[in-house]
Amino acid sequence: MTERIASSLKAVSPANELPLATVQELIARHISLYRTHAPAYQTILLRSFRELWDPSHTRLLDVGGGTGIIAQAMKDLFGIAHVTSIDVEDRFLKSLDIERRTYDGATLPFPDASFDCITFSNVLHHVPVAARVALMKECARVAGAGPIYIKDHLTASSADSARLFVLDAIGNVPFGGMVQASYLSQRDWEHLAIMADYRIDRQISGPYRAGRFERVFPNRLETTMKWGRAGRLAASQ
Repeated sequence: MTERIASSLKAVSPANELPLATVQELIARHISLYRTHAPAYQTILLRSFRELWDPSHTRLLDVGGGTGIIAQAMKDLFGIAHVTSIDVEDRFLKSLDIERRTYDGATLPFPDASFDCITFSNVLHHVPVAARVALMKECARVAGAGPIYIKDHLTASSADSARLFVLDAIGNVPFGGMVQASYLSQRDWEHLAIMADYRIDRQISGPYRAGRFERVFPNRLETTMKWGRAGRLAASQ
């Protein structure tokens, strides 16, 4: 299954665009599983971030970082001077050289405008619905005028949500990650952005799966967005 994904990855992307072998080498330094298991999904996720990325960013806050491996890969691959990953639990890999913090899930322990941007990697669908707007407003506070980059999922039906639950279990259980989730539709994402005084500037997907696996779990279930500040709240104050 992983081999089919890797083949699809190589077929659709130029060799110099975050090669799978480069990502594998970086990630395998921290997680031995990937010495023999190609990180195809993570490579496409990182490519989707890089397609939307502003290279002027020098201070990144990764919210809900889990093991911290995606934040570490972004530091290594994107040349970001300072990366902080934060989560409600300390599951961070000890070999990382990024800053790692824990928090209460509500208040980010940083001053206003202390980062250039925020990232979320498959996190927000795990945040309780009632807490999402407040969390995104906290992100706005610490990112100042900077954008939020979000890799997450899209659901259009209960069947899609069931498919995503299975994918979450496959991806999270081996690493002690959260499985409980409430997935967002396109309308949900747009509403969340508006409520936090953002707009969705760009939104893309990618070839995360191929063949029969893609037919069961369509790539339309995956989305990456760049949110820019809308400025409505500031203008009204």
